Amino acid sequence: MEKIAFKMKLNPGMKAEYIRRHAGIWPELKKLLTDAGVSDYTIFLDEETNTLFGVQKTSGEGGSQDLGKLEIVQRWWKHMADIMETNPDNSPLTVPLEKVWHMD
Repeated sequence: MEKIAFKMKLNPGMKAEYIRRHAGIWPELKKLLTDAGVSDYTIFLDEETNTLFGVQKTSGEGGSQDLGKLEIVQRWWKHMADIMETNPDNSPLTVPLEKVWHMD
């Protein structure tokens, strides 16, 4: 099992909407993530910069950011595109973070 982290950018004033949409995450999307080996997935927000930090454990071929060719993921991206920074294909603009220290 590997732990990966990445950052994304939330549009100003969209914290409540981001939380609301994730509270209602689609069951089929959650199942896809679980089936792909993604677990213990948490997203943190730095409110000063509107930076989102995602951390997840993976046991498959990659993390949630590697599922972009699937239709359900593309629909989720489109659903979220109006409240965060995205690429032209609506995927969240993500930056992988390098692990520099870990403690069990």
